[in-house]
Amino acid sequence: MHHEILIGGFGGQGILFLGRVLATAGMIEGYEVSWFPSYGPEMRGGTASCTVIISEEEIGATVTDHPDICIVMNEPSFNRFSPLVKEGGLLVVNSSLIRENCSRQDIDILEVPANELAGKEVGVAETTNMVILGALIARKPVVSFSAAEKALEKILTGKKANLLSVNFKALEVGKSFEKKGGVVSVSKRSDE
Repeated sequence: MHHEILIGGFGGQGILFLGRVLATAGMIEGYEVSWFPSYGPEMRGGTASCTVIISEEEIGATVTDHPDICIVMNEPSFNRFSPLVKEGGLLVVNSSLIRENCSRQDIDILEVPANELAGKEVGVAETTNMVILGALIARKPVVSFSAAEKALEKILTGKKANLLSVNFKALEVGKSFEKKGGVVSVSKRSDE
């Protein structure tokens, strides 16, 4: 097993946190992992991305030119990173903010209205990253849900421990969305 995962979006969307949860979950499951963050000087509102590699083998490089999984949380990231996904790979799209459709026929595409799900189903808009992670793991179990929850417990400690339940709920909402075949009670686009 070897997964190269590229995550991209705006600063403030929890891109690096999502990557950290994935990497920590991989460590919990006993895999070799690499987490490589990258962000612009503006941080919030600027571009942010990270590469997470989860593997049974030793990891030689911490970045990837052609990920087998790519999560894009905004249109600039979609435009920049979707062409890089390996043939047969998975592109996870936050369809709340990305209006374009991916024309590639050689990859699997998972569209998740993460902003709507986070706001209306979870009740906390800042959980879009965990909604996306829940849907990803439901579609392609790169780590288990229990490992993701344990990773959250390791990361959200002290004053942040009160955020555990809402993040667990967001994972569950994303998982449920994918398991139901993308059916949700809120509209796919906020302007429809």
